[in-house]
Amino acid sequence: MQAAVYRGVNDVRIETVAVPAIGPGELLVKIATCGICGTDLKKIHTGSHSAPRIFGHEMAGTVVRVGAGVARFHPGQRVVVFHHVPCGHCYYCRKQTPAQCLTYKKVGSTAAFEPSGGGFAQYIRVMDWIVELGGVVAIPDGVPFEQAAFAEPVNTILKGVKALNLTPDETVLVIGQGPIGLMHAALALRTGARVLTSDLYPERHAVAARFGLRHPIHAGSEDVVQRVRSQTEGRGADAVILAVGGNSLIRTAMDAARPGGRVMLFAQTQHGEATIDPAAICMDEKTLLGSYSSSFTILDEVLELVFGGFHGGFDLTQLISHRFALDHAVAAIEVASNPRPDSMKVMIEPVPGAGGS
Repeated sequence: MQAAVYRGVNDVRIETVAVPAIGPGELLVKIATCGICGTDLKKIHTGSHSAPRIFGHEMAGTVVRVGAGVARFHPGQRVVVFHHVPCGHCYYCRKQTPAQCLTYKKVGSTAAFEPSGGGFAQYIRVMDWIVELGGVVAIPDGVPFEQAAFAEPVNTILKGVKALNLTPDETVLVIGQGPIGLMHAALALRTGARVLTSDLYPERHAVAARFGLRHPIHAGSEDVVQRVRSQTEGRGADAVILAVGGNSLIRTAMDAARPGGRVMLFAQTQHGEATIDPAAICMDEKTLLGSYSSSFTILDEVLELVFGGFHGGFDLTQLISHRFALDHAVAAIEVASNPRPDSMKVMIEPVPGAGGS
């Protein structure tokens, strides 16, 4: 089968590898579509993971083979696959921080080599604990693969939005209107809060407007902090979500939050140092918090949003700007790594056109 194989920093090659064998309790899934995530790009560009590997985890496809003992799934069934699943009973799971669970930290789907998701390939092996602990979800009829593949990122985003405990009388600023930031803003809007969105590109604000987001801030020509204060009687936002990688906008996010407000870092996934004003946290009582990866305690709500939303006003396929066949995955990664005004979600489809079926 074909796969996009990571061979080192900025080195991804289209190669032929064996279709993975499966064992008892496992599934073989044929990938229909897989989104390129910012964490995939981080791994490719920084060399944070050893090579060779096959990345990709925002994936949906069709079961083609089931291992001994599997009763809930059958060949021909369309499914979403999560590559991480928490154990549900360890200390971290009990403390509602499942992304720190040791079972969760293991990757349970692979196309070849060290398990790394595997969605940038034609087939993946889904390991037994992923199947057993609920990491494989059947896709309802009428929901295309492309919509279903958003289940994993929507889970991570809803987890973060819930952590902010938003109320209808609050104002939220979301910095960044790429696919992740736009979904943050759309889910924050569903709480009843007023949502302001900041981005450099008018084209992205136009996409955001399709999701009911009507308060754009054009970061290239406006002072974001002053604009937020002008919209909040001088206070600042009750909550700020930073959905842009890097640390350069942390200070902007903190300055845009009101005294007693909350600032969530969502895209800061690389260790390093950042400058903050400690008095903003102590004297101004601002809270700086983070949210990372998914939570299976909210999976039912996520699936209702993604599956029910396709026909109910939450059509996430509108975020897809580029679709590439698997043999053009290197070009797909290049586009995703260098965002332009007209680029949003980039999908890799091992079978061109299958994502919509």
